[in-house]
Amino acid sequence: MQNKILKGLSLALVLGAGSANAALMFDQNVTPDVIFGSGNANGSFTVDQNNGVELGLRGKLRHNAAGAPENTFNSNGDGTYSFNPGVAPTQAFPTAEWSFEWSINTNFDDSSGYNLSDLTFLLGLDSDPSLSTNFADSFDVINGAPCFDHALGNNGTGNGGGLATDCGAATAAADYSANIGSFNVAQNSWKPHWFLTGFDPTVDGTYDFFLAAFASDGSELARTSMQIIVGEGGSAEIPEPAPLMLLLSGLLGLTAARKFKKK
Repeated sequence: MQNKILKGLSLALVLGAGSANAALMFDQNVTPDVIFGSGNANGSFTVDQNNGVELGLRGKLRHNAAGAPENTFNSNGDGTYSFNPGVAPTQAFPTAEWSFEWSINTNFDDSSGYNLSDLTFLLGLDSDPSLSTNFADSFDVINGAPCFDHALGNNGTGNGGGLATDCGAATAAADYSANIGSFNVAQNSWKPHWFLTGFDPTVDGTYDFFLAAFASDGSELARTSMQIIVGEGGSAEIPEPAPLMLLLSGLLGLTAARKFKKK
């Protein structure tokens, strides 16, 4: 299929190709801290810092044996994160034990001057558990809807101190637009079944994620990427049988023709 590409052994080479800086940094903190929720630790992010923009991704154990979140990230130190297959304890299908978390800082070192509204973004979401990818569910996490409830802040925002726009308010779209025009940090933590079409937590799989930032002229400023490995990971797709069936049909037709000639 045209929307599928073969996964390589090096995540940076496959998903980082063409980025402004493909040299990802592993098991990093993000700037200024983890600003969403409460009690969420920094660290274990796969990060790119380039052109004054910092982008981070990580996996997280969202539901432990008691069904509670914990600061366990299961990083393998190379941009991959490993989790168990199955429906999460105390949860219903299709909730997995893991979540994915992302961080955007458009001015992490005070060099770019960008706020969130100055750039466009693409969060790449792979819904294919095999060793191929399907990024049909990808979207712009900042500009892709009139309002998102991301935790927003700046370089002085402390742990858990992000501002979330009330997307249920009558003024939500205007409020969100004003917020992304004022802040340079956005973060969120999401469960895979909220976004991945056909997601089944019981299946062993390998899921690719990437996060890229683009300037107004379309040039890529920064890109990070990671893999979530569930169980034993994904397997190679079995080739479609059509060519083999056509070959067999041809051989059967040839055999039938020979039998007809002998009569």
